[in-house]
Amino acid sequence: MRFLLRLASLVALAVAVIAGTIDSIQSVAASSVVITPMGDAWQDLSPSSLESLQATIAYYIHPRFYALAFQWLMLQPAFAVFLVLSLLLWMAGYKKPPIAGRFAA
Repeated sequence: MRFLLRLASLVALAVAVIAGTIDSIQSVAASSVVITPMGDAWQDLSPSSLESLQATIAYYIHPRFYALAFQWLMLQPAFAVFLVLSLLLWMAGYKKPPIAGRFAA
């Protein structure tokens, strides 16, 4: 299980780096800061999955949760969302080193 969490963390980190690189390239080309919101990036990649997730959250969880939390998340920069996701997955898959040490009896 830890391996899968760390692998998902690595994938999220790679996506965050790619999103940050795309934003930096667009910023240099536009001569101003360009930050792509998560909702726009998702809409560009897969609009049908975004719409189905929005409908699922509004129907099964709560419409107010969709209005507050999900819309707020979709306005955040894509690279920041994936960086936070990567950190959370890494923390969930982290294995603490033994307290006594490697060669303790």
